[in-house]
Amino acid sequence: MNSLPKPCGSVASQKIYHSTKDPPLFFIMMRLNVKVALLFLTTICFCTILILWSVCGKEPKNPQEWHRNKLNNLNRLSELQGAEEIDCDINGEYIIGCRKEGDEVYLPFSFLHKYFEVYGKLATYDGLERFEWSHSYSKVYHPKGKYDPRGVFMYFENYNVEVRDRVKCVSATEGVPISTQWESQGYYYPTQIAQFGLSHYSKNLTEPEPRRKIIEDAEKDLAKWIIPYPGIVERVYDKSVGSKVMRFKTGEFYLDAIKLKMEHVLDFIMSLNIILSGNSSFSIVLQNRETRELYNLHYITSDILITVQDNNVYHGIGTNQEWKKLTRDLIIDLQKGLNYLDKDKSKHRIPRSKLKIITMTLRGYGAIDNLTLSSSEHIQQFYDAAEWFVRHQDSETGGWSIPVKRRLASGFHDLQAGWYSAMGQGHAISVLSRAYHHSGGDVRYLQAALAGLKPFQVPSHKGGVLATFLNKYHWYEEYPTKPASFVLNGFIYSLLGLYDLMTIAPPGQANEAEFLFREGMISLKGMLLFFDMGSVTSYDLRHVSLGVAPNLARWDYHATHINQLLLLSTIENEPLFSQTAERWIGYMGGKRAAHN
Repeated sequence: MNSLPKPCGSVASQKIYHSTKDPPLFFIMMRLNVKVALLFLTTICFCTILILWSVCGKEPKNPQEWHRNKLNNLNRLSELQGAEEIDCDINGEYIIGCRKEGDEVYLPFSFLHKYFEVYGKLATYDGLERFEWSHSYSKVYHPKGKYDPRGVFMYFENYNVEVRDRVKCVSATEGVPISTQWESQGYYYPTQIAQFGLSHYSKNLTEPEPRRKIIEDAEKDLAKWIIPYPGIVERVYDKSVGSKVMRFKTGEFYLDAIKLKMEHVLDFIMSLNIILSGNSSFSIVLQNRETRELYNLHYITSDILITVQDNNVYHGIGTNQEWKKLTRDLIIDLQKGLNYLDKDKSKHRIPRSKLKIITMTLRGYGAIDNLTLSSSEHIQQFYDAAEWFVRHQDSETGGWSIPVKRRLASGFHDLQAGWYSAMGQGHAISVLSRAYHHSGGDVRYLQAALAGLKPFQVPSHKGGVLATFLNKYHWYEEYPTKPASFVLNGFIYSLLGLYDLMTIAPPGQANEAEFLFREGMISLKGMLLFFDMGSVTSYDLRHVSLGVAPNLARWDYHATHINQLLLLSTIENEPLFSQTAERWIGYMGGKRAAHN
C-alpha cells in the first residue's frame, strides 16, 4: 500500500484527504456556519438587551454620569447599526455631505461653525472625550464691587497690550507702544498708549510684589565688569542725579567693549538710569537654553524705532545726551525684533523659560545707575504712559491727535490725520486721573486731564468729538465721522474717563467733567436699545445714520458692551443697564429675543 504524500506549501494549496466514513467537508462547513449564525444572533440579542437595560434600567447618580452613559450607549448602537452617507441640500443653494443614523441626520460641525458662526472643540476630561459647543468666544467679567477710579480699570489687568500683533514695538525713547493698526510704518496711538498704561496700573494692584535684583548702583551693589584696555570704569558722584553713578569709556574698536558675564533666568524686566554720548550703546545678550542660539539686543543713540540684522535687534533711545529712565521688557524687545522681518510670527515665539541673560555690554562713553532686573515694573510703565500724555498734549485743543488717516466704512467721510477720538480722550483722562492720585497730587497730571475735556465741547464737524442724535442726545464720538457713527464701546469708555476725573479731582475743580458725564448718561439711557439687534448687539448706529444694514458687533465687542454696562450698574443703580446686560449675556448662549 502506498503511503500518503506529505503536505507541503501553504495551507490553501494542500490537498485534503478523508475516508468515505466521514461526512463531506462541505456539510461540516454548513453545520459550522449555522452554529456561527446562531451564536452571532444570540450575541446581538444579548448586547441589545444589555444596552437597553443600561439606558433604562439603571438610575444615574448625577446628570454627568447619565450623559456619559448615554454617549457610550449611542456609540455602541452606532457601531451596531452603522451610518448612512447622505446629501444635505442647504437652502437650495449647495450640497454638503451628511450622515444619517435612524431618523437622525448629522451635519459636519465645520459647516455649522461657518454657517451659524458658532464655536466648538474636542476636549478630554478624566479620560473621557467630549465636544464643547459655544455660541461666543468672549468672556463676561462680573464686577466684584463698586467701580473705584483709584483702583483697577475694568478688567484691564488681563490686557497685555505690548504683545499684540498690531504693536510694532515699545518705543525706547518714550516707553510706550508704537501702533501699526492703520499705518504699517508705526505711529503713536493715544488709545493704545492709554490701554498700555491702564493695564500696567491694574496689574500693579492685582499681582504680587515683583522680584528685584540690583546689578549695579555704584554704591552698595558693584558688578564685576570686565574692562579691556584702554577702557575705564569709575564710580563718581553726579550732582544732576544726587548720587554716585558708574561712568564708563571704551576703546574705539568693537571688541573693546566693557562686559558683565552672568547666568540670569526668569526675570527679564530691565530698568536703569542711563546717559549715552555720540555713537554709544548698551547691549544685552540672550541665549536660548535649549538650542544655545544667541540674540543681541542693542540700545543705541539713535531716533530709529527698531531695526534688525540677523540676530541683532536695535532699539533707538534717542540722541539727547541727558539722563533718562529706561524700563524694558527684554523678551518683548526680542520678540518684536524677530517678528520685524518675518510675517510668520509663530516661528519666533520663544517662551521666557527657554531664555537666559548671559552678558551685558557697554560701548562708547556714558554712565549708568540703578541697573536692575526684575519680574515686573508695572508702575514705572504706567508712568511712562502718563508722562507721554503730559508731553504730547496739544496746548490749544487739549487733545491727543491720531496722526493717520482713518476710513471707517463706505458712506462715511474719511477722517484725515490729526483727528481726535472721545475714546482716546477718555482713556487718557483715566490714566492721568490715576497718576494724579498715585503720585500724591502731582498737578501736572490733573491739569492735563482737565485740559483733555476741551474736545468734548466742540462739535465733531469742527474738529471735536461731540455729536447729536435726533437733535436731542449728546454723544461723544470714538470716530468723529460725517455723518455721525455713534460707536457704543468708545462712548462708554469716554464716560468712564469723565467719571474718573470728577471723582478723583479736588472738589470744585472738575464740575465740567461731571456735567459732561451726566449729559452722557442721559444719552446712553435714551439710546441704548438702538444697539439691541435681538440676538447680538450693534457696534454702531450706521443703520440709522446711513440707512444701511446694521454693523453687528463681533463677540469680543459684544462682551465689552456687557462688561461696560455691568460696571456702570455699580456706579448708578439703573435697571436698564443691568437688565439689558443680562439679556445680552443670554445672546452669548444662543438666546434670541422673542418673535411675534
